[in-house]
Amino acid sequence: MQRARGSALTRGAIRTLVVAGTAVSVVLGMVVLALPAGAQALRTYQVRQVISGKSLHHWYTRAGSPAKHREALAQPDDITTVGGKLFTGFQNGVGPQGQASADGNRDSTIVEFTPNGRVVRQWDIGGKCDGLTADPDTGQLIATVNEDLHSSLYRINLRSGRVTHYRYSRPLPHHGGTDAVTFYHGMMLISASAPGTTGAAAPNPAYPAVYAVTLNHSSHVAFVRPLFYDESQATAANGPHVGKAVKLGLTDPDSNEAVPSAAPRFAGDFMLTSQGDLEQIYVHRAGTKAQHLSVLTLSRSVDDTAWATARHGAFYATDHDADTVDVVVGTFRPGTALVAVTPCGANNAPATCPGPGFPANYLGQLNMHTGQITRVKLRGASLEPQGLIFAAR
Repeated sequence: MQRARGSALTRGAIRTLVVAGTAVSVVLGMVVLALPAGAQALRTYQVRQVISGKSLHHWYTRAGSPAKHREALAQPDDITTVGGKLFTGFQNGVGPQGQASADGNRDSTIVEFTPNGRVVRQWDIGGKCDGLTADPDTGQLIATVNEDLHSSLYRINLRSGRVTHYRYSRPLPHHGGTDAVTFYHGMMLISASAPGTTGAAAPNPAYPAVYAVTLNHSSHVAFVRPLFYDESQATAANGPHVGKAVKLGLTDPDSNEAVPSAAPRFAGDFMLTSQGDLEQIYVHRAGTKAQHLSVLTLSRSVDDTAWATARHGAFYATDHDADTVDVVVGTFRPGTALVAVTPCGANNAPATCPGPGFPANYLGQLNMHTGQITRVKLRGASLEPQGLIFAAR
């Protein structure tokens, strides 16, 4: 999920609307566009720190040396929850292609902790952990590594603690790496990040934007097939072309989520965020012959999106640069969509960032009809969010 500005844009037949639900969604979008800007009042939430990587550590070996070295954990990124526990991946300075950090470490660390911040277990995996989620059917964790190139994935059995490494059956056809992962209607869906790190630049009609991935547990091989492509057809969900067919031009597939039933729009869809392009792609009936894409243009670049699914619960956010996981508490209206706003993740962000017009990360609220993002008012600990998830109580 965390992108480094640099190489290959890493930092930088049209389907007719015959489905009644899609048509209604477009009409509702037009209606909401006419509402006054202040129609959706924002609340103020409290932030407090839950865990700090500086108080945790792992042991690692450097290339060519059997000696063990100890270091604090750093750079938490993706975050997930299962079985009443939370899990986050600390990237520990590892590069986007799995390069060693400045001190020679090549491992990310997955940390399991309780909602109040008590650390339960941790695991080291080789590479930079970018995507992390739990399989709702098995309760096992899936972690993807290396967002730009040389990608693979790990499965963590939470009962036994065993970690299994899976390699892809062939070179990924988008010539990049992998990022976020979501389980959606039994499918494991993984973002095809950093398209064109090698080969032709993105966007490219032959580059998948999302893979459906199947694991062979005997051979430890992961098989991929495209869900849709960087230049697939979609319906504009807002803007001057709302309701019309458009061709995507994705250069930065990044985070993804399953949209909960509480969401005010696109409920039940699968969603991909193309961070640098300031777009979210909502996939209705993903993986079926009736699959249909809608594209929502955002006012800001974002990383993770999370929805409140209950009035009582909390948003948990990783602060990549502060090495912390924080909790955002308050009373939430079900369906409220919060986003980790990442201005420096936009394709047009300056090389030196933050800077004028491109502030540091902040927590925002997304209007799913207009694509407008408004900064959320916070009290308490400072927060520059990266990963984001809602946990109901």
